[in-house]
Amino acid sequence: MQAKQLSVFIENREGRLDEVLAVIKSAGVNILSLSLADTSEYGLLRLIVNDPAAADAALKTNGFSSMLTGVLVVRLDNKVGSLQDFLGILAKEKINLEYMYGLTIENGGKASLVIKASDLDKAASILLKAGAELLSNEDIVKL
Repeated sequence: MQAKQLSVFIENREGRLDEVLAVIKSAGVNILSLSLADTSEYGLLRLIVNDPAAADAALKTNGFSSMLTGVLVVRLDNKVGSLQDFLGILAKEKINLEYMYGLTIENGGKASLVIKASDLDKAASILLKAGAELLSNEDIVKL
């Protein structure tokens, strides 16, 4: 089960992030999580939002370079060692993680994170067999 992540390429200059966020806000889309990485010339903004298609369309209409990509959102017990246990399962099966970032920590003792793996379908299958909980975009909005 894959979720959709919105990726936006932006120039690394003052005010550009604000412009992206203004477009998303005006489209009525809520940002649930984000990750921003930069170089000297550009930034890569990755977002989990409540309506990925609407945000993508609004950004493209306003001249931004954006795309939707599949990611896995894994819900884990929020306790010592959970992350290492989860990563160990993937490493044992030779699945490379390209990146990951936190999504949410819930009051009920769960934590969710976003991962992009070299083979999402294989990673999802392995994690589901190991008893992991994978969330869809619909599930994420309910957190």
